[in-house]
Amino acid sequence: MSWTVADAVDYKGFPADRSKTGGWVPAALILGIEICERLSTMGIAVNLVTYLVGVMHLPSSTSANVVTDFMGTSFLLCLLGGFLADSFLGRYKTIAIFAAIQTLGTGALAIATKLPQLRPPPCHASASHTCKPANGFQMGILYVALYLIALGTGGLKSSVSGFGTDQFDDKDEKEKAQMTYFFNRFFFFISTGTLTAVTVLVYLQDEVGRSWSYGICSVSMFVAILIFLSGTKRYRYKKSIGSPIVQIFQVIVAAINKRKMELPYSVELLYEDTPEAQRIHHTDQFQFLDKAAIVAQGDFERNVVSAPNPWKLCSVTKVEEVKMMVGLLPVWATTIIFWTTYAQMITFSVEQASTMERSIGGFLIPAGSLTVFFVAAILITLAVYDRLIMPLWKKLKGNPGFTNLQRIAIGLVLSTLGMAVAALAEKKRLAVARTVGATTTTLPISVFMLIPQFFLVGAGEAFIYTGQLDFFITQSPKGMKTMSTGLFLTTLSLGFFVSSFLVSVVKKVTGSNDGQGWLADNINHGRLDCFYGLLAVLGVINFVLYLVCAVWYKPKNPKPALQMETIVNGSSAENKC
Repeated sequence: MSWTVADAVDYKGFPADRSKTGGWVPAALILGIEICERLSTMGIAVNLVTYLVGVMHLPSSTSANVVTDFMGTSFLLCLLGGFLADSFLGRYKTIAIFAAIQTLGTGALAIATKLPQLRPPPCHASASHTCKPANGFQMGILYVALYLIALGTGGLKSSVSGFGTDQFDDKDEKEKAQMTYFFNRFFFFISTGTLTAVTVLVYLQDEVGRSWSYGICSVSMFVAILIFLSGTKRYRYKKSIGSPIVQIFQVIVAAINKRKMELPYSVELLYEDTPEAQRIHHTDQFQFLDKAAIVAQGDFERNVVSAPNPWKLCSVTKVEEVKMMVGLLPVWATTIIFWTTYAQMITFSVEQASTMERSIGGFLIPAGSLTVFFVAAILITLAVYDRLIMPLWKKLKGNPGFTNLQRIAIGLVLSTLGMAVAALAEKKRLAVARTVGATTTTLPISVFMLIPQFFLVGAGEAFIYTGQLDFFITQSPKGMKTMSTGLFLTTLSLGFFVSSFLVSVVKKVTGSNDGQGWLADNINHGRLDCFYGLLAVLGVINFVLYLVCAVWYKPKNPKPALQMETIVNGSSAENKC
């Protein structure tokens, strides 16, 4: 039995042979899927707004909303992918199915950007001439392609990292050490895919053709699927244990059905069937949910005394697990605004860059490639924090770095500063546009003026992403780690959707019939600086609310703060999107 892995099986369903399954080779095959997913998703997202404005002739605000809705849906569908993997398909089938869907999506996008019939005729807008925007059929084909990609991305994000870690046995010291190296390489592949997307792929889109670029993504994903399937006999598979979403609904339904019942005078009278070592002690928060643990007539299945109906009666531990998840919601809600700020960096900031001087010698920097400063900011921030700030903080305070809530706070502050700096930079850009004429194709102002806003928001992402990941993992029940990480990923999704909502509201409130306002069809005629200023003000208000929530929150089962580098490269990376 020492040659088998206790909690894993092979492709035939037999106990997995340690010498024939798992390890580095299968893990490397899985990593190939991840780098292609990053290449496709980021390569599309960071440069899509320029295609929508320049080729499809959509208004600036509409283009931004198309991008943010696409990204928001991608992250939201992580919940669907995770649910299907946990409850029905398993991680292997989920990866194979959704990778195929993403391949179809990128292929469809390559066709949509290639055929002249699927885009409006070429045109250069001017003060006296407005270009004809894409019609409903053309936009419909584009949406089908984009949301096939979003569906594929959501399924992949939910399972790739988890299936990779399934190839290592954490009960074996040697394989446990190998798992740490897998996390390092997992983050490296994510960074490599992102860097390639915002540099090489964006350059190909602008200089060679978008259909070629998206075609490369589709072919590379197809090859990655073949490579992934070639390892079928080498993989280790772990049985699905069911989705914790079902448990949450069971507690809520049971509590609602018993809402008129009185709680017993003693906690000891509430139902509990969890082994002593795994129990979570009762707390007084959210007492309404405690009613799910009241024993009533009809709670137990007929002829089975020891098995209660989980939709009628839940143990105290299950109720407390749901309470822990509910307790995360205030902090969860106050971190959404960061990702709303982040959304501006891949929409309006890219559009700003497209109007500015971007040449170095004879080389023209693609507007979408400015997002490379995000990656640089993240890596520099991680290095400085781990090598400089953490040792200094340990000397001064005795703690190994900031707590997760402190890191989230720093991320919120940096993003708010980023929006304030962005507003000032846009004010300067608009002044130049008014001087030389708003219809000038390339304004005589350097695109590198936008670097501070990219860098501040990127550094903020390094703090808030790792802080959120640490918070949601360490403060959630053991059986709900994946669910908790999915909850974290919904902050990214909702951040993009809130961005779309704000853009629509601002467009309606400040706009006019001639397409002007803060978010004009041509940003040189608008007041994007005011929109950035609004986001900075909302960031300040949100930060105050966050401080209230952080003070109110009572940590459950506190653990030592995870190092920033460890969260990204270490055990928490299992759940990184």
